[in-house]
Amino acid sequence: MRIPPLPKASLDLTGDKAAKRAVGNRPANVTSPITIDAYNPEWPTMFAKEEAAIRAALGSRALAVEHVGSTAVPGLAAKNRLDIDLIVVDPADEDAYVPPLEAAGYFLRTRDPDWYQHRCLWTHDHGVNLHVFGPDCDEHLRHLILRDWLRAHPEDRDRYAAEKHRIAQEHPMDMALYVQAKTTIIIDILKRCGLR
Repeated sequence: MRIPPLPKASLDLTGDKAAKRAVGNRPANVTSPITIDAYNPEWPTMFAKEEAAIRAALGSRALAVEHVGSTAVPGLAAKNRLDIDLIVVDPADEDAYVPPLEAAGYFLRTRDPDWYQHRCLWTHDHGVNLHVFGPDCDEHLRHLILRDWLRAHPEDRDRYAAEKHRIAQEHPMDMALYVQAKTTIIIDILKRCGLR
């Protein structure tokens, strides 16, 4: 796997930028406190079900479907929401993948054309964040590298969990501040993975 560079900056989820990236009836920020739950051993099974639904909807248009984020790391506390990366030929070509995914129960809720052409679809209950990126995307590669490192390094997994708990308590009603505050430890761990 190609080693991508460290991220230059985290995605800006504040104020007007948050509102501009929102699609449909999604709120620009959280509507209930951010909570970090103990690891749920059912998360891999839940991912397998979602992966099957995504692949059934898209067929060969799904170049890759990967369980990423904290729910993909055994033993890691997380928000009770699966993060899945979907790789398609061109995320900007929404007509190629959004209609079949909507028919399968995933709804476009985020559009970030200036950040890797990222799109994000949610399930109706927002139990899934389906992140859409293009092939060889730096952010997708960072997701895989971080996931695999945390799976193999329990000391960093536990350090990351403790920091997430602290940040969620500090910023329970602001997703932008929660995500921004996690950037420091994520970059520290990615440096340990060899990213520069």
